[in-house]
Formats: sequence, C-alpha cells, structure tokens
Amino acid sequence: PRLCVLVVDDDGLVLTSTSLLLEDLGHRVISAPSGARALELFESEPEIDLVITDMAMPQMSGAQLANAIRGMRPGVPIILATGYAERLEGFAAQLPRLSKPYTQLNLVEVIAQAMK
Repeated sequence: PRLCVLVVDDDGLVLTSTSLLLEDLGHRVISAPSGARALELFESEPEIDLVITDMAMPQMSGAQLANAIRGMRPGVPIILATGYAERLEGFAAQLPRLSKPYTQLNLVEVIAQAMK
C-alpha cells in the first residue's frame, strides 16, 4: 500500500537518502529538517499515514516530537531512527526502532511492523 510518510531528520543527507528510498518503494514523502517544522507539516497535512523521525535532533528530540504527534493524532504510527542504543523512556520506548545506518530492506521491515 502506498503511504504518505513524514520523514524528519536534521541531517540533510539522511533526509534526502531516506526520502529517495521511500519514494523508490512507491510512497509519498514529506520531509522536515526539524521537529518544529515536522509539527507544522503534520498539522497541515491530514494525509500523513506514518512518521519516521530521527531521535537525536537539536531543540526537539524525536521522542518529544513523537509525544506531540501522539497528542494530536494518536493513531498515526511513529518509527524512531536511532544512531546508537539510546535509552528511551516512557511512550517512546515502545515505538518501533530503526537503527542507523539502515537499508531499504530495513525500512520495508520496520514499516510493515509499524503499520500492523
């Protein structure tokens, strides 16, 4: 199924490569370079089916973003991309995790898990 995926990462290269991998899989991608921008886009785009966010970002972490999104639309699945074994607490600890660097196959697998 074709999804509309919001991808959030403060690293432009990662943002671009993840967007390309997802588009190659047939998904529509909306990308954001920060948590604040992601929330703006999330509010203005009712079509978003899935969020993939980097964990370590300045100003707003992926966990903070996930909590904000959960408050706005509780049903939207969120995947956290982490560069290392970050200690996550509370709600973020239960989210599907994508370890960096990841491949297209990793994306396929974690999206299937998140969309269950």
